[in-house]
Amino acid sequence: MEFVVYIGCALLLALVLILSVGRRRPQGTRLLADGPLHTEAADAEIEAVDIDQMIEALGERRRLAGRPEIGDELARQALDGGPEPY
Repeated sequence: MEFVVYIGCALLLALVLILSVGRRRPQGTRLLADGPLHTEAADAEIEAVDIDQMIEALGERRRLAGRPEIGDELARQALDGGPEPY
């Protein structure tokens, strides 16, 4: 019976400690900068980098498949006047 009391007290103490630590944490978030985290310029730059990475990855897949790169295909389409069928 004493063992159950000891376990109960240990669990109660652990609960009290967890709750006290939770109450000491600041409730609001602390911002590192005064302004917004995302600006339109930053979003545009991220999107441009993403597009460049996607084009590069697509070009890599086309090279591995033995097909011309995207830039070469677009140049040929501009000279020929239309897209090639796949």
